[in-house]
Amino acid sequence: MSTTSPDTTPADTVRDRRREQRGWYFYDWANSAFYTTVMAVFGSIYMSSVAAADARTDLTRNGPTPCVDAGGAESTLVNCDISLLGLTFPAGSLWGYLLSVATVIQVVVLPVSGAIADRSQYKKRFLAGFAFLGAVSSALLFFMAGTNWQIGILFFILANIGYGASIAIYYSFLPGIATPDERDAVSTKGWAFGYLGGGVALGLQLAFYLNHEALGVEESMAVRICFLTTGLWWAAFTLIPVLWLRETPPVHREPDGRSVLTAGFAELRHTFRSAKAFPLTLAFLGSYLIYTDGISTVVTISAQYGKEELKHPTEVLIVTILVIQFVAYFGGMAHGLLARRIGAKKTIIVSLAAWIVVLGGAYFVQAGQALQFYLVAVGIGLVLGGTNALSRSLFSQMIPAGKEAQYYALYEVGERGTSWLGPLVFAAVGQATGSFRLGVLALVAFFVVGIVLVALIPVRRAIAAAGNREPAIV
Repeated sequence: MSTTSPDTTPADTVRDRRREQRGWYFYDWANSAFYTTVMAVFGSIYMSSVAAADARTDLTRNGPTPCVDAGGAESTLVNCDISLLGLTFPAGSLWGYLLSVATVIQVVVLPVSGAIADRSQYKKRFLAGFAFLGAVSSALLFFMAGTNWQIGILFFILANIGYGASIAIYYSFLPGIATPDERDAVSTKGWAFGYLGGGVALGLQLAFYLNHEALGVEESMAVRICFLTTGLWWAAFTLIPVLWLRETPPVHREPDGRSVLTAGFAELRHTFRSAKAFPLTLAFLGSYLIYTDGISTVVTISAQYGKEELKHPTEVLIVTILVIQFVAYFGGMAHGLLARRIGAKKTIIVSLAAWIVVLGGAYFVQAGQALQFYLVAVGIGLVLGGTNALSRSLFSQMIPAGKEAQYYALYEVGERGTSWLGPLVFAAVGQATGSFRLGVLALVAFFVVGIVLVALIPVRRAIAAAGNREPAIV
């Protein structure tokens, strides 16, 4: 194996770095539309309704019994069974199973794609390829109509592969566009810009969706147009980072006759074996996986909590999502300013403590009080973007040079692989106590454990162990 000195250091001039950083921010702006529109709002509702329509069609064709719930009323989801690959399950369970399958596939694909990208001299092309795979697949969800939910499964899984793999490669550009002292600010600006982009895209789409009748558009067509525009948004804004980011050569060049693909798999095996040489990096990753599970759980159960425990109508839930998206922009920027003064590690600890306060507030919100619920949403937005953004930048300091995409692939896989624990705790406590309020309160444990573990990690020693230059403040 031959080696070369990698050109992964940031550009010498501030002007050149700023141009690359601005281009890098736009991929957060681009891909956030997929998460907000497809993942958070329209995907679960629409796909389940299409599957239920198929189930009702089968019942009409094969027998007189309609889909009914336990009380005898006609239902679109409960007891409307669908079949796939010999398995039968309720249409309402389709989204949950689909998320699980997509996660498992990402666990396989992401580390391999990261290892290959690190070995390739065309990392930017890998970013573009996976991004356009996700964007095109999102747009093709437009063709999921009537009873044709199976095609939606295919395109959603492909979109998730593109989303996860492109995110891991996108993160790996951070050390090459920002000096160690700049990374916290760059990461938080990118994350904040992403929430702003997702909010703008979702706001425009919701304005169209809520007025579809006045525009003479059927509801199902309105949702499908939202899928189509999400893909177009993602693809269009991806062109900016593709044009503005530098292509960086790999640390390792392959001898003649050895493919990047073969070397990528070999490098992946080597990464798993050698990662234990950086125990402090892995310790931080482990602590991140715990508190980010708490964060993702709060986000994913907020609508359910608002609807089932607090009895809010759909309109309040939609406004809540938009509040979180736009406030997260300001929260991310504020985290960057605080990290500049006290360092990323201390800011993360402060942010996790703030999460505990937010959960306490959510516990005491009264049913039907929309203003109180909005205030909790403001609290979530203030800490949501900054916690994850600073975790991303701090992790970048602890990664050995030339292995950025691989380690960020492990970062993404770990996040997805542990994302089941928080929802399980929430659901189990809610079932055992009969109150989702206590389920929300139980999530405090994830943030308490996160604070303790992050506080115990000697960050400077971890950065030095990875062979990287230490920033002035960490």
